[in-house]
Amino acid sequence: MSDSSTAVATPPGDAAAQHANPHHSRRWLILVMIGLAQLMVVLDATVVNIALPSAQQDLEFSNDARQWVVTAYALAFGSLLLLGGRLADLFGRKRAFLVGLAGFAIVSAIGGAATSIEMLLVARAAQGVFGALLAPAALSLLTTTFTDPKERGKAFGVFGAIGGGGAAIGLLLGGVLTEYLDWRWSMYVNIIFAAIAFAGSAVLLKNSETDGPRPKLDIPGTITASAGLFALVYGFANAERDSWSSVSVWGFLAAGVVLLAAFVAIQQRVSHPLLPLRVLLDRDRGGSYLAMFLLAIGMFSIFLFLTFYIQLNLGFTPVQSGVAFLPMVATLMASATSATAVLLPKFGAKPLVSLGMLIAGAGLFWLSAIDVTSTYAGGVLFPLMVMGVGIGLAMAPAMSVATFGVDTHDAGVASAAVNTAQQVGGSIGTALLSTLAGNAATSFTAGKLPSAQLAAEAAVHSYTTAFVWGGWIFVIGAVICGLLLRSGAPAKAPEGASEGAPVAVHM
Repeated sequence: MSDSSTAVATPPGDAAAQHANPHHSRRWLILVMIGLAQLMVVLDATVVNIALPSAQQDLEFSNDARQWVVTAYALAFGSLLLLGGRLADLFGRKRAFLVGLAGFAIVSAIGGAATSIEMLLVARAAQGVFGALLAPAALSLLTTTFTDPKERGKAFGVFGAIGGGGAAIGLLLGGVLTEYLDWRWSMYVNIIFAAIAFAGSAVLLKNSETDGPRPKLDIPGTITASAGLFALVYGFANAERDSWSSVSVWGFLAAGVVLLAAFVAIQQRVSHPLLPLRVLLDRDRGGSYLAMFLLAIGMFSIFLFLTFYIQLNLGFTPVQSGVAFLPMVATLMASATSATAVLLPKFGAKPLVSLGMLIAGAGLFWLSAIDVTSTYAGGVLFPLMVMGVGIGLAMAPAMSVATFGVDTHDAGVASAAVNTAQQVGGSIGTALLSTLAGNAATSFTAGKLPSAQLAAEAAVHSYTTAFVWGGWIFVIGAVICGLLLRSGAPAKAPEGASEGAPVAVHM
C-alpha cells in the first residue's frame, strides 16, 4: 500500500530527477544556503570599505596601508579562484563549500578582533583564500542541483540578483554597522552568515564523488595561473598609486601576461589541466566570460565614483549612501530574475546581454550629466534605476551560459573562471578609471586659480569622466558579445553535462 501511494505521489520525472540528483527534493532549501554564502562573499567586497575610516582611526594606520586592506583580499581571491574551483571538482563540492564557509568565518573573527594593521591584513588575505574556495563551490553546487530548465532559470535569477545587488547592499550594511555598532562588526557579521549556511548545508548537501580514478592536480598550471593572476591584480592595484610607467605597474603586468601565456601552453600539454581549454573555447562561454569581465569594469565606475559624489558632494551619511543605492538593487533584482526565468529560455542570451549592456551604458551616459548643483532625485535616482535594469538583464544570462553544457567534473573550474573574469575586470576598472578620473581632474584645474568651488567642480568632472568611459565600455561590450554569443534559445545540454537553460552568476 505504501509503495502504491509513493508511486502516485512522486511523478516519474521527479523520481528520475531524484535518482540522478540527490539534492533534487531539497533544492530550494539548498538555494537559501548557497544564497547566504554568496551574499557573504559579495558583501565583503564593499561592507569593509565603508568601515575603513573608522578602522584606520582605531588602529592608527596610514593611508597607504588602508589601500592594502582592500587589495590583500583582492590579491588572494583573484589569484586562487581557479585552484579553488578545481579543488571543488577533485575533492567534492560539499567539502569545499563547508571548508570555505568555516574558514571564512574564523578569519573574519580574527579580523574583527585585530589589534594592529598587520593582523587585519593577514585576516583579509585569508578571507580571500577561503573565498576563492567558497565562491566557485557555491556556483557549481547550484549548477548541478538545478537541472530543470524553468527551475534553473528561477534559481540562477535569484543567485544573479544577489551577485549584482550584493555590493550595493554591502554599502548600506557597512554604513549601518559602522554608524550604530563598530567597524569591527563589518567583519563579525560574516560569522552569522557563515554559521547559518554551514549548519544548513551540512545537513542538506551530499558530497559529490568522482567516478573512476581521481585526476591529479595540475601543479605547473596551478603555479603559473595563480602567479600570473596575482601579478595582474597586483600591477593594476599599484596603478592607483604609482604611474603607469612605474616598474611596479608595467613590470608586474608584463610578468602576469607572460605567466598566463605559459599557463595556456601548459594546459595544451598536460593530461589533467587545471582549466581545460574546451571550457573557454566555446563561443557562448567565451562571450559570457567577456561580458562579465566588461560588466565588472563598468560597475566599478558606478559604485566607487557615485559613492564619492553622494557622500562628498551631496553630503549623505554612510547609511544614507547605502539607502541611495537601493533603487538600483530593486530594478537589478527584478530584471535579473525575469531575464533568466522568462526571457532566456525564449530568446537566448545574445539579445539579452547586448540590450542589457546598452541600457546600462545609457544609464551611465545619463548619469554623466550631473554637476555640483545636481540633487539625488533630479540627477542620480533615475539613471541609477536604468543601470539596474540593464545590468540585471545582461549579468544573469551572461553568467548563466558560462556553466551551461560543461561536463560535471569541470563545473567547479568553469564557475571559478566566471569569478576570475569579474575579479580581474574589477581590478582593471579600479586602475583604469581611477587614472582617467585623476587626469580629468588635473586637466580641469590646469591654469586656474585654486578655490573650494574649483575643487568641487574638478571632482565632479572626474566622476563624470569615469561614467562616460564606463558607458562606452558597456556599448563596446554589447557589440563584441553580440558577435560572439550564438543566436536562439539554449538547446538541451549534452549527456553528462550541466543541463537546463544556461544560467549562473557573480561572486
